[in-house]
Amino acid sequence: MAPAEESDSGMESLSASSKDLTPEKPTVAAITEDDDEDEEEDETLAERLWGLTEMFPEPVRKAAGFTCSTTKAGVVGFYSLLRASSWVFFSTSVVLFAPVIFETERIQVEEMQKQQNRQLILGPNAAMAGAGPQR
Repeated sequence: MAPAEESDSGMESLSASSKDLTPEKPTVAAITEDDDEDEEEDETLAERLWGLTEMFPEPVRKAAGFTCSTTKAGVVGFYSLLRASSWVFFSTSVVLFAPVIFETERIQVEEMQKQQNRQLILGPNAAMAGAGPQR
């Protein structure tokens, strides 16, 4: 009967260890502490960054501010220059290339009219023969 006793004691040790693994329910005091932490207002990102500036010396803060403002001014200036130059480029290209496009279209329309006149006067086969190489 010794093996049966060992198995019973093994079951007791398993049940005792499983009791140790069960999570305990939080007490009322623990719940109120968590609520107190949630009630505190979180800092915004700007507030945190402003707080971090205090750890740098004044010359570093001034250099960083100067760099940021200079970069912003450079980007704004580059954007303004890009807008102006693109306006000049596209308006000039329209003024210069529009007459060429219109003239090309006019020549194509004249060729189509000549071909239609040839077809009316000489018939459908003559218009195609006139378009081919002449001997």
